[in-house]
Amino acid sequence: MGEHIFRLNGEQVTVDVADDVRLLWVLRDILGVTGPKYGCGINVCKACTSHLNGKAANPCAIPVKDLRPTDEITTIEGLPATVGADLHPMQQAWLDQDVAQCGYCQPGQIMAAVALVRRVAEEGRQITDADLDGIRNICRCGTYVRIRDAVKAGAESM
Repeated sequence: MGEHIFRLNGEQVTVDVADDVRLLWVLRDILGVTGPKYGCGINVCKACTSHLNGKAANPCAIPVKDLRPTDEITTIEGLPATVGADLHPMQQAWLDQDVAQCGYCQPGQIMAAVALVRRVAEEGRQITDADLDGIRNICRCGTYVRIRDAVKAGAESM
């Protein structure tokens, strides 16, 4: 067991777990943050997508020992606070475009979309179809057309 310190949704947290425990289990089982979903556990489905220092990352693939005290994890629960609102513009776009069907993958999809839009904005360009093709999160319900429309709409509002 070891003590691990990092920031979660704007607050410093300390957990006492074995070094090799994956961040997804720390978030869900120890800290009670259930937005990042367990899908495959091997960094393929991306249902757990969250942000690590502002970039999309999959907590199922991150051993907690790899986190530093200054690392900031943002989950879907903390996303609205990044813009000081009740909902992040991407979350609102998801609602406006009626994206969710079963909803299981949606937190990860939204977090991946926000990270993509931020990266593209930093590069000083607009979202392209090639950018959207790069989002590899799996949606079992197949709402990809609505997801793409929501990402474009959310990008306009961000």
